[in-house]
Amino acid sequence: MRWQGQRQSENVEDRRGFGPARIGGVGGLGLGGIVLVLAVSYFTGMNPLTLIDLMSGIQSTTTEPPIESVPTGPVKDEIGQFASVVLADTEDTWQQLLPKAGGHYENPRLVLFTGAVHSACGATSSAVGPFYCPQDRKLYLDVSFFKDMSQRLGAPGDFAQAYVIAHEVGHHVQNLLGIAEKVHQLQSQAGRAEGNALSVRLELQADCFAGVWGHHANRERRLIEPGDFEEGLAAAAAIGDDRLQNMSSGYIQPESWTHGSSEQRKTWLRKGLDTGNPEACDTFSSQQL
Repeated sequence: MRWQGQRQSENVEDRRGFGPARIGGVGGLGLGGIVLVLAVSYFTGMNPLTLIDLMSGIQSTTTEPPIESVPTGPVKDEIGQFASVVLADTEDTWQQLLPKAGGHYENPRLVLFTGAVHSACGATSSAVGPFYCPQDRKLYLDVSFFKDMSQRLGAPGDFAQAYVIAHEVGHHVQNLLGIAEKVHQLQSQAGRAEGNALSVRLELQADCFAGVWGHHANRERRLIEPGDFEEGLAAAAAIGDDRLQNMSSGYIQPESWTHGSSEQRKTWLRKGLDTGNPEACDTFSSQQL
């Protein structure tokens, strides 16, 4: 990606450096950690033992400063600058596109953290991966996830990393349009399998929205280089539920999927990349995912 020298977003909170504190418990994993593992396992379908391994036997929390004292604005290190540039470019894209979809875009804030973080959605370990919290409208990212993508999941590249950020921004778009709230209401009235199926459609739409951003970053600002989109598609395939389940347990349970298969994630990311049109991302009306 041609990201160097591009505008950096001011909407970044850099909470890195406020280190995690250990919580005691059996094997270093306290009751809160056990609850977190079970919750993440329920919503992702991942093997709880695999999650415990990912957390290295440690559940972390953070002693964080008051929000007003957290550094905001452009950051100085390269990976932070990269994330800030990607966020800024998603701002440019969705400020242009969302009014056409009947919404008004409000820039989210990106929180960079290390180990664990507190959000309006609760305390969360970086083992959960990047996430979006609708209650405070913030994206949370431990940039060490990019290293895991490259080394453990075989999905390297700067556009692969940008796709991760753009996917979480996609959840912000869903929140602003009221899509996320409607899905959560339906899930509250549904059984587990039906709730998981709704989650898959929500996640695949966020993948498609990430592709919409990539389309406009390429067409309007020429940030994309040859091979970038292929990196993104490879990343989408690397984090498909079927692949992650096969890696963790050796078998696949489609009824427990919450994000979609590798092929589904690639399909919807590609649809966004090809069309650049948010209306093409209606996963909820599609008969074939």
